[in-house]
Amino acid sequence: MVEKKSDFKYVQQHLANERTFLAWIRTAIAVIGLGFLAAGVVFRTTTFEHVGHIVAAIVGIGAVLTGTIIIFMATWDYKRKQKGIDEELFKSPTSIIWFLAIGLAIVAFLLIVLVLLLLLL
Repeated sequence: MVEKKSDFKYVQQHLANERTFLAWIRTAIAVIGLGFLAAGVVFRTTTFEHVGHIVAAIVGIGAVLTGTIIIFMATWDYKRKQKGIDEELFKSPTSIIWFLAIGLAIVAFLLIVLVLLLLLL
């Protein structure tokens, strides 16, 4: 008789890993949506029109790129954790946390600049 491999012993850990992965995906979608919103900001004809469009484009593209990279990093982290759970090893993720913190800080700073430009109109 062939012994069947079962992941039942680690079901809770695998399900928690999936929930974490989906939370990262939701975060990435929100960041990408923020990028589309920022890119859609329209400036009236003023002295800041050109600068405003450039900042809006940088924020939009930066947020979309940040969200896309988060998706890839979350997928990589999910697969790494999946393997670690099966091998009874765990290493806390640090790269995705730092990338998200730094990426969102940059996007937030650029959004502040964008809002200030809008207020100066």
